Amino acid sequence: MIRARFVLLLTLFCSLGPPQSLRAQTATGALDFSARITPTAARPEPVRQFTFYILTKSYGEIAKEVEDKDVVSTREAFIDNLKVSAELKTWLKAHDIMDLTLPGIDKLLAPDDILHTPEFLLAYQRTNSGGVTSGIPKPKFVDADKTERPERYEKQKQEYMAALKKFLQNHPETVSGIEMELDGVNPQRAWAQLQSNHKKRVQRLAPDFAQTRYLAGKTDTDLEGHAIVTGLPPGNYWISSLNLEANAGDTRLRWDVPVTVRAGQTARVELTNLNATDTQSASAP
Repeated sequence: MIRARFVLLLTLFCSLGPPQSLRAQTATGALDFSARITPTAARPEPVRQFTFYILTKSYGEIAKEVEDKDVVSTREAFIDNLKVSAELKTWLKAHDIMDLTLPGIDKLLAPDDILHTPEFLLAYQRTNSGGVTSGIPKPKFVDADKTERPERYEKQKQEYMAALKKFLQNHPETVSGIEMELDGVNPQRAWAQLQSNHKKRVQRLAPDFAQTRYLAGKTDTDLEGHAIVTGLPPGNYWISSLNLEANAGDTRLRWDVPVTVRAGQTARVELTNLNATDTQSASAP
């Protein structure tokens, strides 16, 4: 009787399956990976004692998420805030260019652009001042007449502008070199600084954001460049070095490699130059 009852209990226990804790253990998977760098014309070297992060989202996408949240001034808003004439602001918005000192800027300037944009007109006058350009019209109006004899001032100014336009149309080569006189009003430096500051903020904030919101685990490689992470729920992950670089010789690499982990299995990945971003030749987040 006792034996029959024991067999019945054993059968019932087996039908219930393994304990919940054991099922939880087998429901997870593991990630086994190694990292190596191959410098130019050299043998592969293990990435030793380097921290890798297991993320639930691509680090590139995480950096883009941070970038989108770090609102930076639009090009149009930036131009609106420049301390330049309204005419120059209008010209900048109509042209896909920010650096007024680029060689070839003279090819983009029509006579009307120069005549009706104070900064361009002054730069053109300076470029052709001092007798370097023969035949260029000279203004007869003076600032004193602007208040004392406004009609005379306006008439002489219009005559000068008409003569200068005709001269510009007949001598387009006199616009050459105008970019050398535009450095003082060139917005490129401030625009580049704005973009640089934005990029630096993203590079500073993205690693912390990744670890706060998307970190599934992290580990350091051993002296052979090998590491393993266990207890990962099944799903898609990315093995990432964040914005840190692993280097060997002339090669500097970052990784952001996708991998799928399945329950009860170990996913194996080789991190090499082939699945890395070379920060020497490409910009990385």
